[in-house]
Order: sequence, then C-alpha cells, then structure tokens
Amino acid sequence: MTNQLIKKINLSHSFIFFLLINLFSVVMLKFNYLDISSTICLFLILTIGVSHGALDNIKGKKLLRIFNFEGIYIFYIIYIFIALIVIFIWLLFPAATLLIFLSVAAFHFGKEDTQFLINKKSYIIQLLYFLKGLLIILTPLFFHFDDTVKIFKSLLIVNENFYLFLEFLEEKKIIEIAIILSSLSSIFLFLDKFEFKKFTIFFDYFSIIILNYYFNPLTAFTIYFCFLHSVRHSISLAIDLDENNLQNGLKLFIIKALPLTILTIFISIIVLFLLNDVNYVDNAILKIIFIGLASLTFPHILLEYFLEKNEK
Repeated sequence: MTNQLIKKINLSHSFIFFLLINLFSVVMLKFNYLDISSTICLFLILTIGVSHGALDNIKGKKLLRIFNFEGIYIFYIIYIFIALIVIFIWLLFPAATLLIFLSVAAFHFGKEDTQFLINKKSYIIQLLYFLKGLLIILTPLFFHFDDTVKIFKSLLIVNENFYLFLEFLEEKKIIEIAIILSSLSSIFLFLDKFEFKKFTIFFDYFSIIILNYYFNPLTAFTIYFCFLHSVRHSISLAIDLDENNLQNGLKLFIIKALPLTILTIFISIIVLFLLNDVNYVDNAILKIIFIGLASLTFPHILLEYFLEKNEK
C-alpha cells in the first residue's frame, strides 16, 4: 500500500514539475539563457536540498541497533569522519575526486529517482540506474560546455589533462552518445513490467532536458536537486513517518529534519566567511555547494547501502 501511494504521489509530483517547466519554457521563448543568483542557489540547496538527508541520524540509530551498538555518538563520529576524509581527498586529488563524485552522484540520482518504480534488483538494473542518472551530469556539458568547465575550475581543478579529456569527449561526440545511452536506459526501465505510473520516468527525463537548455548549469542543477530529487525523497520519508496522513508525516519530517538542516546551514555560513573574498564570492559558494555535497553524499550513500543490506 505504501509503495503504491509513493508511486501515485511521485507521478503527480513529476507531472506538475514537468508542466511548470514547460509553461515556463513557453513564456521564456525569447530568452536563450537564464540564471538565478548563486546565493539563492546556495540557500535553496542548504534548506530544501540538504534537508532530504537530514534524517540520516535517525537511520544511523536504526543501523546501530542492527549491529548491536549503543550510543548515537558513534554514528556522528563515523559520519563526520567520512565527510572530512572526502574533503581532504578532494584537496589532494580534486580532478579524480570530482570524477568519482560525478559517477557516484549519477548512480545515486538514477536510483533514488527510479527505484520506487522497479521491483527487480540486479546488476543490469543498477547499470540502468547509473546510465539514467548520467543525464543530470551530461546535459550541462552538452548545452553549456564552457560554463560547466568554469564551475569545475572554481572547484580547485587545475589538472590540464582533465580539461583535455573533457574537450576530447566534446569533440568526439561522446557526450551525445552517452546521453543517447541514458535515454535508452529510461526506455528500458519504463518497459520493464509496464505500469502507467512509470510515466514518471519520462516526465523527469524531459524536465531535466528543458531545465538544462534554458538555465545555466548551477541554476538547472539547483532546481532539479531541490524541487524534483529532494522533494521526492522528502515525501517518501514523510510517508514512512505516517503513511495514513501525509500532512502529519510532512510535519514530523520538518521537525525531525530541522536540527541537522540548521547545523548544516550554520557550518556552511562559517565556511563561506572563511573562503569569502569580495571579488570571488561566487567561487566560494560553488565550493560549498559541490565539495560540500560530495562530503555529505558519500556517508549518506554508505548509510543507505548498509541499511538496505542489513535491514529485514
């Protein structure tokens, strides 16, 4: 019953999001390129975006119980340690860490945006999740290659071979080929045991394409991450908290997510002041958004993985 409710709500959510994006594109036909202030993007990601992982402490308690550990401090120590290790490794090997992060993010987005529709668990399905999630990574490069490269440069990526590699991907049309493979993965996932609610996949697909066509990479990612990916995940968490009353579930989710969300905002503001230079505030914001997301994504995914493997 819960899974059917999640499918129904997510279909409605994807359709409304798709409809709004299309209406917006019609209104904005006169513009080829639009953006939102990086400060607004940071605010949205720190509030709506990051909050979908703000119940990790509750999931951490559940995992500790499975392994017969007591004391939530163990979870916090491990979680923070992994996050700091990711930042440290990024500072030492930024290009390699970015590539790993983008690959992990592709799989994460593809899986979390789709797994509620798929009953099978196999290596092929996992590969399809990865290919589907690649669309979020590749469309900025396809529509706004130079602007995406500028973002990478602001993330401490100074390795010339990295940019030569990106240029090779663009010149040899490998980005287009990968997008085609990503498109095919969405079709295969849709056709696997047909169900009307699986049109969610195509609503999401075209929303991502339209977003990246009209917006710069940061803005497109922010809108997707906050209002499609994070809202969807937050709704699922709210249903888990109270499947009989979504409104009450959402209230419980906000209350439970508030402490870690506020802590993340507080830490991000401190880091912003430490990094901030009046002439390079946008670069500081980009570092907080992407390096910060990387540092939170790895422990979040590890937590989800161990829960999935050990939860009965």
